[in-house]
Amino acid sequence: MATSPPYPTYPPAPTGSPAPGGVLRHPHWWQRTWVRYAAPSSLLALSGLVILALVRQQTGTEGFLVGLGLAVFPVPLLIAAFRWLDRVEPGPWRNLAFCFAWGACAAALVAIIANSFATHWIAVATADPKGADTLGMTVIAPVVEESAKATAVLLVFLFRRRHFTGIVDGVVTAGVTATGFAFTENILYLGTAFGTDQSDGGHGGIASVTAATFFVRVVMSPFAHPLFTVFTGIGFGISALTAEHRRVRRTLAPLGGLLLAMGMHSLWNGSTSFGDGYGFFAVYGAFMVPMFGLLTWLVISTRQRELRTVRAELPAYVVAGWLTMPEPFVMGSMKARRLARDHARDRLGKAAARTVAEYEAYATSLAFLRHRGRSGRAGADFVVRERELLQELWHRREVARPALAHAGHTLAGAVLWGIPPAYGAPAHGVPTYGAPAYGVPHYGHVPMHGPPTHTGFPAYRSPVHSGPVHGNPGYARPGRSGSGSGYATPGYADSPAYGAPAADGYGTVPGPVAPAPEATTPTPTRTPMPTSTPTPPSAAPSPPSSA
Repeated sequence: MATSPPYPTYPPAPTGSPAPGGVLRHPHWWQRTWVRYAAPSSLLALSGLVILALVRQQTGTEGFLVGLGLAVFPVPLLIAAFRWLDRVEPGPWRNLAFCFAWGACAAALVAIIANSFATHWIAVATADPKGADTLGMTVIAPVVEESAKATAVLLVFLFRRRHFTGIVDGVVTAGVTATGFAFTENILYLGTAFGTDQSDGGHGGIASVTAATFFVRVVMSPFAHPLFTVFTGIGFGISALTAEHRRVRRTLAPLGGLLLAMGMHSLWNGSTSFGDGYGFFAVYGAFMVPMFGLLTWLVISTRQRELRTVRAELPAYVVAGWLTMPEPFVMGSMKARRLARDHARDRLGKAAARTVAEYEAYATSLAFLRHRGRSGRAGADFVVRERELLQELWHRREVARPALAHAGHTLAGAVLWGIPPAYGAPAHGVPTYGAPAYGVPHYGHVPMHGPPTHTGFPAYRSPVHSGPVHGNPGYARPGRSGSGSGYATPGYADSPAYGAPAADGYGTVPGPVAPAPEATTPTPTRTPMPTSTPTPPSAAPSPPSSA
């Protein structure tokens, strides 16, 4: 099930900022939430109406409908492919909807107006209409179109920065924008081809201009525009991964990606003008297909690296008592994630599956946040973000943890049997991960290499705070090893810092038991660390005194 994480809701900002005299000052009208949403929505709607009128004027009503029906074929496949790439940390649908609408409406409108105006101006100035068409196709169109599509990537990068954290996010944002642009452009080309067939006597079939256009644009090269713009997205993704103090690299990476996208677009458009018609097939076979394969490999390998990052970063929260033992490894396997959602859906329905999906998304965001912090790329809001993500996980633990445990033990051979000793139960009685045995969550009610020792998993309901449910440890909160619950995770009240970084760096998550020095990652020295300790959420029950 592909779902978007409902990114944490933040406390509402005050209605105004304090003035020098201490009186709240109302924000400017352009800072209001409804203005920020209404302005781009109105702009896109207006652009959509204008582009609809222009395309219909050039193709006619019948041609427009035929072009619309044929151009829609590759859209679901391309959107599904980009969503698949984004499954590790899925972004919100509203971002993708904005990107598609920008490409289909605003970028297409800018391209039609600018290309027509520039080509006409060159033709009048040089008195060479044929040369103007060639120049417009190979130079003007790539510059204008790629710049228009890159604007959407820039807007998401600037105003949805929390959702734009790496190369995969850049590829998905750029690809969806280009898919929307190609959709509108295909309507125009296919509708025009249909009009040409009608004017030539209504010739149809495989020899028609419409069929040839459909084969070239929809069957052979539906990935052309996304392939060009993906280079721009990669540039912005590299910028997102670069530390803030490296401003030159953060600026040059998007510009380099944009220039590369323009160059590829120019080569593709110009391939039809040389080689007596064979240039198109030469560029397609010798350049476009290999480049498409190379980018596909790059993006998929980046996706796998993200999963490895999740498996590497989350065990620190296991030691601190925020996560259970199987979770880092289940989160690092897309098959295990899907199995957990399916199990929750079978037990409690779609709402439970959605809760598990949200838990997975929040845990992934937490892992990426910690990874950025340890590499010196975290922002000033690191502690606040970590607190919010941990709170969202804590509120969903009752439904998510049993489902994740089920997925982990179903795939025990692929996931849990591969747990390194440092993250598992102590071997031969020796504590691991630099912590005593009582400080490491053992998930004691489930053996590591077999099915649960009890008759079932904890009930999918509100846990009994005072003890286990049906003989299994309750998920309401971790209890001490001495409580008899078998769930040897430190108590919630004993983990005061919400996993916030300690004064020694991002590499440790404070809790009742500190990891050993050899288990921690060296911390960057250039980033000062906050020393405040957030308080636990009021919604979480405190453990009983007997615990």
